Amino acid sequence: MKGLLRIDWDVIAGIAAAVIAIVLHLLHIVDVEVLFTIVLVLLALLLFRDLRRESHDEHLGEAVHQIKGDVKSIELSLETPAAVLIGPRYLRSESRRFVETARGEMVWFNVCFLMFRRQEVFDLLLKPAIENPLVRSIQFISDESEKELWEQNMLPKIRECDGSGKVLEPRWRTLPQTVSFILAETEHKGQTEALLSFWGEPFMARTIDKQVPRYVFWVHGHSDLVAQLVDLERQHRI
Repeated sequence: MKGLLRIDWDVIAGIAAAVIAIVLHLLHIVDVEVLFTIVLVLLALLLFRDLRRESHDEHLGEAVHQIKGDVKSIELSLETPAAVLIGPRYLRSESRRFVETARGEMVWFNVCFLMFRRQEVFDLLLKPAIENPLVRSIQFISDESEKELWEQNMLPKIRECDGSGKVLEPRWRTLPQTVSFILAETEHKGQTEALLSFWGEPFMARTIDKQVPRYVFWVHGHSDLVAQLVDLERQHRI
């Protein structure tokens, strides 16, 4: 049925009428004047059909142009969010993707070393960053209370990784237990981005001896918050 609807029946009818008129003229059934009349009528019908189609095409072109303009306006109105909240369901996969796509210098600010006591967590987050060939150095800015964990738990695991030499001695500071983040330049437009988390519920789940991140914000490079985090890191680095 769709194939039949696509056939240009006006053209077929015109050709059929012209053929019939010529045959009738050759058989001397109709005069030349009648043949000319039939031809003129057919030409008029075809001209009318073309004019109607041209008008339809113009309206269609205007509609397409309007739709393109509306789509462009929608695209301009949609901005990439400054930060995306990542929950428990995607926390592991997105955190790993962040460290695997990082490059340059990575800064780990106020990260709790207790969570790396489990080899599984270390292999998920820190080991891929250490073995990432695009990461040039890894700098921890940590609270002084983490020194013992660094010596007893972190260093042995780090030394077993390829590229362990890029991990610098932590900058030991007195840090408030309010915010924790990882800063790094990523492959996305070469911008500095961050994984940001907060101490305490609901962002961290409290266990017997540690707090484990439950929610983190992936802060994109165009966010003004990145500049604030960079400034915070520099204040405590000095």
